[in-house]
Amino acid sequence: MSILVVDDEEILQDVLTTLLNKEGYSTLSAWTGREALDLLAKEEVELVLLDLMLPDTSGLEVLKRIRASDPDQVIIVITAFSSIEGAIEAMRMGAFHYIPKPFKNEEVLLTIRQALKQHRLTSENRSLKEQLRQRFAFDNIIGKSKPMQKVFELIQLAAPAKSNILILGESGTGKELVSKAIHHHSRRASGPFVTVNSGSMPADLLESNLFGHVKGSFTGAVSNKKGLFELAHGGSIFFDEIGNIPLDTQAKLLRVIQEKEFMRLGGVETLTADVRIIAATNVLIEKSVQEGIFREDLYYRLNVITIQLPPLRQRTEDIPLLVRSFLTKYALENDKELEEVSSGAMELLLDYHWPGNVRELENVIERAVVLSSASILDVDLLPPSVREPNTLPAPSAVLPSNGMAFKEAVSSYERQLIVKALEAAGGVQKGAAELLKVKPTTLHEMMKRLEISVDRVPS
Repeated sequence: MSILVVDDEEILQDVLTTLLNKEGYSTLSAWTGREALDLLAKEEVELVLLDLMLPDTSGLEVLKRIRASDPDQVIIVITAFSSIEGAIEAMRMGAFHYIPKPFKNEEVLLTIRQALKQHRLTSENRSLKEQLRQRFAFDNIIGKSKPMQKVFELIQLAAPAKSNILILGESGTGKELVSKAIHHHSRRASGPFVTVNSGSMPADLLESNLFGHVKGSFTGAVSNKKGLFELAHGGSIFFDEIGNIPLDTQAKLLRVIQEKEFMRLGGVETLTADVRIIAATNVLIEKSVQEGIFREDLYYRLNVITIQLPPLRQRTEDIPLLVRSFLTKYALENDKELEEVSSGAMELLLDYHWPGNVRELENVIERAVVLSSASILDVDLLPPSVREPNTLPAPSAVLPSNGMAFKEAVSSYERQLIVKALEAAGGVQKGAAELLKVKPTTLHEMMKRLEISVDRVPS
C-alpha cells in the first residue's frame, strides 16, 4: 500500500518513511501543500499523512481540496499539541483521525491500520450495494417481449413513488425478483428489504413474526421480540402470497397501512411503522374479496399500483434469452464449458407450456448443465417432462352389450381427463384449466365435485 507523507520537517519525513517502509508500506514524500496536491493528481495512494503546518498553505486548506477532488481519500493529520483545535476541525472535514507531536511509532502504525481497515470495509460495503443494485436492475429482469416491456415501463414509474404495490402473477413468474428491483430503485434503497412468507405460516406465528411480542404474552414467549415491521423500518416489506393471510391478521395489517402504527402481541406500547408495502399473490384476489375471505378495504389499500406479470407461455420469444442467461450462470457456477443449445433442444423448450414458468425453466437448465459432459446442451439433457410432455387422451368410448351407467361413465372420463391435465401442468390448476379450455374456477368446481385432490395427482 502506498502512503503519502506531507511534512516540511526533514527529520519527521525520515522517521515516518523509514518506519512505514519497515512495515511494508511504499511511501511518497511531499514538502508543501502544492507538491502534495500535484502528487495526488498523478499517483494513487491509499492514505495521506498530512501535517497541519505547511510553509505555503494551511493543512486544513490542503485537506479541503483533497476531499473535494476525492471524497474517499483516507487522511490522517499530524499536529502539535498547541493545534489540537485544528485537528478536531480536520476530523469534522473528513479526516480519519489525528496524531499529536511528539508521537510514538506504534501509535502511528495502529492509527494507520485502523484507518485502512475502516476504508476497506466501507469500500466493500459500497461495492456490495452496487452489486445488489446491478443484480436487481430492470435490464437484468430479462425480456424483450411486448408484455415484459410494458412491465418494465410500469416498474420504472412505480419504483420511485411512495405508493404500495400489488404484484400479480402465477407461481414462478418472478414476483419476488420484481419486488426487490422496485426496492433497490426506490428512495428506500438504503433501508432494509424484509420478506414475509405469508402462505407458509400459521396465523398465530404470522402475527408474532409481523408485529413482535412481549415477554410472557403466550407460552414460549420467554423474551421480548421485534417483529418484521420493526425490522423493515425505513425500508420495504414484501408480502409473498398475501392472499393467504387470515382475516384477523388482515385487520391488523390494514391498521398498520392506515395509521402507520401497531402494537406487539401482549404489549401496550404503540410503535410506528415507516415502511412501504409490496405485496404479491398468484390467486384471483378479486374472487377472494367476493367470497369474503379477503377484506375489500385492505385490497384497495394494497392495490394502488398493480403490476401483472405474464406467464412464460405468453412470452415465448423471451425463452432463448432466458436460456442463454441461465446457461452462462450455471456453466460458470459448475465450471462447465456449455456454450450453446442445440436446435432440437431449443425447439422442445419453445414448445413446452411451462406450468412452473421462469423458475421451472431455470431448474431445467441448471439440471442440464450439472449433468452435461459436452459443450452443447442437447435433447438428452432435458427432463422427460420437457422431451415427452404428457398429452391429453383422445375421446373414446365403447358401449358394452349389456349397456352402461351413462352418468358414471361420464364422471369417470371427466376424472381421467382432469387428472391427466393436472399431471401435464405439473399440478398447477390454472395450467390444467388452460389445457382443458375451461376457466380456473370451473375446473376448481369440477375437482370438488369429483373429489380430486392435487396432492394425490402423480408429479
